[in-house]
Amino acid sequence: MLLSADQVAALLKALGLTQSIFKPIPDIVRGLTELPLIGGIFEADKSFAFGNTQTVDTAVLCNVEPYDPPPVVSQTFPPFDQAKANIFRYRQQQSVNLGSWFVHEQWMTPSLFTCASGPQTAEIDIASGWGNTTASRAILERHWDTFINQSDFEYLASIGINTVRLPIGYWSLGPFFCQGTPFQHVAEVYTNSWSRVVRAINWAGEAGIGVLVDLHGAVGSQNGQSHSGISDGQVNLFKNVTYQDLTISALAFLTQQLASVTNVVGIEILNEPVDDPKLPDFYTRAITTMRQTSKEAVTFPLYIHDAFNLGHYSDFVSSRLDFVVEDHHSYFVFDPEDISRNATQESDEVQDTVSSQLSLSSQKQRRNLVIGEWSCALVPSSLAGAKDPVLARQQFCQGQEQVYSNTTGGWHFWSYMKEGCDTDLDWCFKNAVGKTLPSSFFSYNSSLTSPSKSASFVKAVAEMDLPSMKEVLDLANTRTSLTPADHSTSSAMSSAATSTDASSDAATCIVSDVSASPSQGTSKRSLGIHRQRFSTIHSRRSFLSDMTKHKRDGMPTSIESLTPTERSITKGYSDGYLTAKIFAQYGMSKLGFTGQYIDDSIAALGETIVAPGTEEYYDAWFSRGLSDAGTLISAAVNN
Repeated sequence: MLLSADQVAALLKALGLTQSIFKPIPDIVRGLTELPLIGGIFEADKSFAFGNTQTVDTAVLCNVEPYDPPPVVSQTFPPFDQAKANIFRYRQQQSVNLGSWFVHEQWMTPSLFTCASGPQTAEIDIASGWGNTTASRAILERHWDTFINQSDFEYLASIGINTVRLPIGYWSLGPFFCQGTPFQHVAEVYTNSWSRVVRAINWAGEAGIGVLVDLHGAVGSQNGQSHSGISDGQVNLFKNVTYQDLTISALAFLTQQLASVTNVVGIEILNEPVDDPKLPDFYTRAITTMRQTSKEAVTFPLYIHDAFNLGHYSDFVSSRLDFVVEDHHSYFVFDPEDISRNATQESDEVQDTVSSQLSLSSQKQRRNLVIGEWSCALVPSSLAGAKDPVLARQQFCQGQEQVYSNTTGGWHFWSYMKEGCDTDLDWCFKNAVGKTLPSSFFSYNSSLTSPSKSASFVKAVAEMDLPSMKEVLDLANTRTSLTPADHSTSSAMSSAATSTDASSDAATCIVSDVSASPSQGTSKRSLGIHRQRFSTIHSRRSFLSDMTKHKRDGMPTSIESLTPTERSITKGYSDGYLTAKIFAQYGMSKLGFTGQYIDDSIAALGETIVAPGTEEYYDAWFSRGLSDAGTLISAAVNN
């Protein structure tokens, strides 16, 4: 078997220095399908036979032309808009990762590793290679300025991608954050990196795209993988308190800078950490510190990767009261079982086992779950016996997208761009669109590219009348068998969408209502869910009695004349209905983090609107209003 020099370097790295490869090197995967996978690492005979070798003139290859672009200055964020920020942060996410832009992986951007140092597998090898830091800085700055640009965000928005996950390392924050770390000796390379990160966030914002900022590389490494920035294979974050302190300082800085940026949907604390016993405590400490940086940070969404332990961190998230989201990564090229299954069996696994596991976790944690990485990649042998390999891959890929959309708050494909993208349907989103992936990804499944169709859609949604208070109460009277408990489960999974002008007074009012502290709202809802059975029975009996009285005396004409239960029903329905309209108007979005949104709405409204003991009625009828409006919006899209 003939391997290139890059493949040999990567393979030796996998065999000798790392615990696992979560995103394998595709070229090596294709060439080693006959080898067993153990623990995510290819075990292979190290006595390879190599063909003819070439003498490489490194003096020529490593000659770096000076790079002196205009400085990226005045990178400030637009004024914070809480109403729009809530749409960005709570909506269903259709997203791609911007991998190997600020954190490099050799299999994605091999050209940058040509003259890297050491094993030539990680970011630190680029920064300390190329002869000197002036040259490596030029190499990286040129890449930051050319690999992805503003037109890419405009393209993504045009096909319904409403979020991007942006992997960065602590070194991306600039030289100061490199001090006392393995990157200290190359700190000057990152003099202009943070301004580029800010520019990327602003480019996304101008296109109406949200950004999940992902700390892909922590100080000392959280997983020993090359995609955490290091190439020594060591996991030192959890062994070194100083490294933990430095990492949390970086996270605090990110929170201070980004919590009041309209289109930043959250910060992911760590990417793919090992499942260390100290990890939960690290997460708790990091979240506490980040929440204390500003008043905006109290309600700011924070994401945690589950260390590939879905159930354990589902419990962690569900036990918390604030806006914390679990990130789970889903790949089908690492387990030994993947080699033995064909593409159809992998597709069945997604529709059955994977879907069931995600649904259970999502319901438990208020739908605060995303698939932060997934791809179309299959072990090559999976397609060997397929009658139509293209169709088999398409069914596998699109099946994943549908399951992740239906069971979680969003998905993030790995990855948008890479070198050799035009021949890669496994890992390169830009090439897979319209082939193995759909052509568009709007929450309502339509691009509405025609200006006339878009105008008709906006008009149709704007003309959707909110049912009157009497109509809602009449509906409630005919559905008394549908208890709040029945509805609270469905509300956690509901993802209906909505549409009105997000800048209108009504929209701003409703969406702004969700800005209160999540801990307050969830606390109230938790009390409602765990309320003593007597209180629940009493509440239902009171409601039936009230409805009987109103039927006899006439329906109420104002909200002041409503009973507490009726107030929660009518307010819940109207809020759900209008929320659907608002979100649909903003990029044809749907509400994604439904349970969290409802909790936070209850907190914002206060006890005078949603009285203690009636939270479940608000929850149930919010879901009903959301669903009813979503049905009408879907009809408007189809027409």
